[in-house]
Amino acid sequence: MEEAKGEVKHVLLAKFKDGLSEDEIEKLIKGYANLVNLIEPMKAFKWGKDVSIENLHQGFTHIFESTFESTEGIAEYIAHPAHVEFANIFLSKMEKVLVIDFKPTTVHL
Repeated sequence: MEEAKGEVKHVLLAKFKDGLSEDEIEKLIKGYANLVNLIEPMKAFKWGKDVSIENLHQGFTHIFESTFESTEGIAEYIAHPAHVEFANIFLSKMEKVLVIDFKPTTVHL
């Protein structure tokens, strides 16, 4: 992975397993959001549901975005015991997951 100083985004696309209730999904989302309070390198967390009219979501229904100051911060987050514990629970409830880390770039015209 390319070393990246400066803001890095960690994006997770998810499709929850069939049969999970909205309450169960809400509890998982709150658990994910709480990681920002437990893991210092995680600076921000946002999430949302797919609302696209293009129908190109490939089955993914939710998106989660976390902000870090560097790729090293993401590595620290991934190894943190609170993340490991939560990820084991969260991933067991997923039908599919896709994760991408990127450094945002602004295009100046």
